[in-house]
Amino acid sequence: MNSLAEKINKMLVAKDSQDSLTQVNVKGCVIGGEQIVVIAGPCAIESEDWLKETAFKVRGAGAAMLRGGAFKPRTSPYSFQGLGEEGLITLAKIGEAMNMPVITEVMDSEDIPVVSEYSDILQVGARNMHNFSLLKKLGQIDKPVLLKRGMAATVEEWLLAAEYILAGGNNQVVLCERGTRSAEKWTRNTLDLSAAALAKELTHLPVIVDPSHGTGVRSLVAPMAKAAIAAGADGLIVEVHPHPERALSDGEQSLTPRQFSILMREIEPIGKVMGRRVR
Repeated sequence: MNSLAEKINKMLVAKDSQDSLTQVNVKGCVIGGEQIVVIAGPCAIESEDWLKETAFKVRGAGAAMLRGGAFKPRTSPYSFQGLGEEGLITLAKIGEAMNMPVITEVMDSEDIPVVSEYSDILQVGARNMHNFSLLKKLGQIDKPVLLKRGMAATVEEWLLAAEYILAGGNNQVVLCERGTRSAEKWTRNTLDLSAAALAKELTHLPVIVDPSHGTGVRSLVAPMAKAAIAAGADGLIVEVHPHPERALSDGEQSLTPRQFSILMREIEPIGKVMGRRVR
């Protein structure tokens, strides 16, 4: 731990590299401030009607930002890959109608311009955490970036990936813990809340947690979301779908709008204990 801290202390991401903690402002939604920011929406944008229904319900429950994938990195080439630019247009349209900032994943450096046009914050997925050419390009834009931890990455590697973006001149970076691969077969990943807490200790950047990918099991999302808030996370990114059984991507880990609404009520008192508010 001491040697890791010594390495980190020489980097731009280090907590001691600046006088205050970074707060990332996404169209008035501040990540790293007093509010625990909850981002919610479907894994993939499948249709305008379903996204509109989801946005309306998660907004009503207290979500601050809307998520939805237009470009989907899938293990199988035959799985649904997303709607591409059509999905981006739909996401931006509904986000504006609901007065919600929107986030979506950018998979390739060539896609940065079009994703930046429609999205308020760009997400780097776990598979791309080590895509250094992408990270360098994201360091050159004036848009916030959410950087997910790679599925086999150490905390040091995760922070070094963020360093690529900061070194390029973009300090609007949010870290996201989303679970790592392990020997466990009953969950999709093993959510490492100690990594989230350690990142908060080492860096000035905001840290949020993804309990959906972190578990891959719908019934485990709420318990892990509550644990993440208790561990000091600055926010959550949660998958919500109006009809999870019909979802084209990750339905088994998506909450229904009703389950999400219950979760939002349950995390409020935990946030209060931590000196934060949820809405």
